[in-house]
Amino acid sequence: MNAVTGKPMDRVDGRQKVTGMAQYSAEYPQQNLAYAVLIDSKIARGSIKTIDTSAAEKAPGVLAILTHANAPKLKALPTFTAGGSAAENRTPLSDNNIYHAGQYIGVVVADTFERATHAAELVRVEYAQQPPLIEMERLRNQAVIPKGKVGQKPADTLRGNLEQGLAQAQVRVDETYTTPTEHHNPMEPHATTAVWEGDRLTVYDATQNNFGTRKTLAAAFGIPEANVRVICKFIGGAFGCKGTMWSHVPLAVLAARYVRRPVKLVLTRPEMFTGTGYRAQTEQQVILAAALDGKLTALAHTGISDTCEEAIGEFVEPFTRATPMMYACPNMRLSQRVVRLNKGQPTFMRAPGEASGVYALESAFDELAYQLKLDPIELRLRNHADTDPDTNLPWSSKSLKECYQLGAEKFGWSRRNPEPRSMRDGRYLVGMGMANATYPVIHFPASAVAKIMQDGRVVVQSGTHEMGTGTATALAPIIADALGITIGRVRFELGDTELPRAPVSGGSATISSVGTAVAGATQAIRAKVLEIARQDSRSPLYNIPDTEVVAENGQLFVKSDRAKSETYESILKRNNLKVVEASFDAKFDSKDKKHSMHSFGAHFAQVLVDPDLGQIRVSRFVGAFGAGQIMNLKTARSQMIGGITMGIGMALMEETITDSRSGHIVNPNLGEYHVPVNADIPAIEAYFVEENDPYINSIGAKGVGEIGIVGVAAAIANAVYHATGKRIRDLPITLDKLI
Repeated sequence: MNAVTGKPMDRVDGRQKVTGMAQYSAEYPQQNLAYAVLIDSKIARGSIKTIDTSAAEKAPGVLAILTHANAPKLKALPTFTAGGSAAENRTPLSDNNIYHAGQYIGVVVADTFERATHAAELVRVEYAQQPPLIEMERLRNQAVIPKGKVGQKPADTLRGNLEQGLAQAQVRVDETYTTPTEHHNPMEPHATTAVWEGDRLTVYDATQNNFGTRKTLAAAFGIPEANVRVICKFIGGAFGCKGTMWSHVPLAVLAARYVRRPVKLVLTRPEMFTGTGYRAQTEQQVILAAALDGKLTALAHTGISDTCEEAIGEFVEPFTRATPMMYACPNMRLSQRVVRLNKGQPTFMRAPGEASGVYALESAFDELAYQLKLDPIELRLRNHADTDPDTNLPWSSKSLKECYQLGAEKFGWSRRNPEPRSMRDGRYLVGMGMANATYPVIHFPASAVAKIMQDGRVVVQSGTHEMGTGTATALAPIIADALGITIGRVRFELGDTELPRAPVSGGSATISSVGTAVAGATQAIRAKVLEIARQDSRSPLYNIPDTEVVAENGQLFVKSDRAKSETYESILKRNNLKVVEASFDAKFDSKDKKHSMHSFGAHFAQVLVDPDLGQIRVSRFVGAFGAGQIMNLKTARSQMIGGITMGIGMALMEETITDSRSGHIVNPNLGEYHVPVNADIPAIEAYFVEENDPYINSIGAKGVGEIGIVGVAAAIANAVYHATGKRIRDLPITLDKLI
């Protein structure tokens, strides 16, 4: 039987999804269900003077209205950085202060959704309003040093002697690049259904972090973690905004306890813009200094990003995180500051830090290539880091050069005339651009249980998440290959804190972390069943060393005599065992690493630009990646296509616009916040360079969730320059900036 790991395979949950059998967090029916609707602040800064709920309380079907004036006080919420999952430091409804527009100032509970919505509209609030702080570019002189670390590093870092490196250079690029506020906009909005039974709580929540949510809710409501069950079987997209717990979750739980019946709360699309985080706006200065041969003598990457008021918390978009390891450069300075605004708290958004930071770095590299009259790939090869210049560790594996070669070949990079505005397709200007991609290998502790049933079926369990990307599909080959069975005999169960502990599904770490636990549990169960056979004189495997036994076609064979074999079913039946079970806890030593672990890739973009209208179309896109062992080629390729699509949106259209006078977002919907649609996206080609990395984990997986977006915006921006001769350094690149 051929191994299935790495082969393309259809989703194991595909039928559930296309038939509507997959249950999302808003779709769990409950008896006597009530509905909660949030009351949002209409100002961005100030306080509540009075809140009149009298008319709303008299409305038909209203069960309760909770505000800061009457809501039972919650205990402190453990934040994500403290091992919980709360996004914000501030406990909801704790006081009358307002820190951003859309802040939740109350919740209405009624017997129908429509009645709750109507009652919320009847609540009258009088505010003491102050002018909001909204525009980062006007407040850059008020930027402060972040309180915490930036991507696990200090806000300021220095390597070598920057001034000396600048003085040695013969060519310099010194430019500023900006990225706007962007929102995640998953198809599924956040949704929470809370059910109390005495002091036991069950929560159906759209979350990337089941166990973090459990811990946070237990602390907030003063009950043991064992009394809280969090269920999330399917997520309809998240991209980071469901990685931490936002205020609506404890409010739904509080409302359910207050009215003594189950409560469902589903956010509206506008509330997805104000209450669940966003990618922070950035302003980045990049200085590249090089000798005439293109080798870097100095690199500086500095700048600012926005964050929220200190009372809410702090999130720093770590846009310098990839810079110190990307290129060999002896002299470097990195520095980040934050500007506190009257906006909600930023958060993780697909490739947080890398997506925005690599855009700036790789755009600057393209500018340096033009100054030196070097091919952009050649410039990168001359500054290729053979070991990690940040940690001075060898790479566990690095296939960036192979990615250049494969990507350039598939794209047809050799056809590129390097002169800007030199290539045309009819009346359209043609541009070709490229950029690097990278993302670190991240591991979290994870656990799994494997069970072999008497009929030979295998069930493996871990409380991880199905984000829409195919977690169960990617893990199934690990199980099948380890046991020598077909995929059809495997069932992977997830999405419940009653199952073994799993980490947040973030940082491209699910397969590398949970997959390692699954592999360990599966290997342990195989060893356990084999040991039962080895101790059984009736078995053809009696006293056969385990090193001499292989698994294939649902049987255990002796390598030297394949006639000596036995199925899992026969071993269990003969020993009157209904099930054999084994568990495994995957732990990773991040402090004593002997290798630097990263994925790498190269993006190649072709654009067509209308010279009169400035309209930009991405006409071709090729990505080549070295991302360790690929578990399922089909879903991994789908991940890359999704990341590249999101990067095209970042480059050309995505931008959240906030009214500087009121602090309100003026495009909080998918009609006016533009994301790519089918007509915007060409046929995307995604390729993987084969990598065998024995150092990262037992399954050799690096993760593919985020690297797909990293560098896409730079590749497109570089292609636009090649097409037009105009360098746009302010995302998104829209036609008004070209004409």
